[in-house]
Amino acid sequence: MSTSSAGTTDPYATFRPRIGAWVGRLGALASVLVFGAIALFGPSSARVSTTMAVLDRGLILGFGVLMALGLWRYGQLRAVPSTEGLLVVNLLRRHQLEWAQILRVGYAGGSAWAVLELTDTEEVAVMAIQSADGQRARVEASRLAALVAHHQQG
Repeated sequence: MSTSSAGTTDPYATFRPRIGAWVGRLGALASVLVFGAIALFGPSSARVSTTMAVLDRGLILGFGVLMALGLWRYGQLRAVPSTEGLLVVNLLRRHQLEWAQILRVGYAGGSAWAVLELTDTEEVAVMAIQSADGQRARVEASRLAALVAHHQQG
């Protein structure tokens, strides 16, 4: 078996974005650092009470932490294949699919990520296979399509 450009020979290896994961993780770190610095060192108005100044700084830091959590979640996107099916972990939802439910894998109209067409006419985005990853994404989409085809035959 040959190694794909994604660096794996295991057809059941977890699908993960490369660029999106780095953007999410680095963005989360930057969010905490920037908003933390603003909360600690930012100017405060002389007309605001001490309690309000502390509350303002806490809210600024809290906003930075919330942004960081969202960006960190973006860095955790994945699709985990197994012999039974595919677990797709997107930003807000998880989809546990059996192989028989998946008809086709593709990119819909310039989509930013791969899309699964399901037997019930629904579509599920696979945000772990992102077109921003270029050739690697095409190889990963092909690997997923091959897994779907393999399990539809058996």
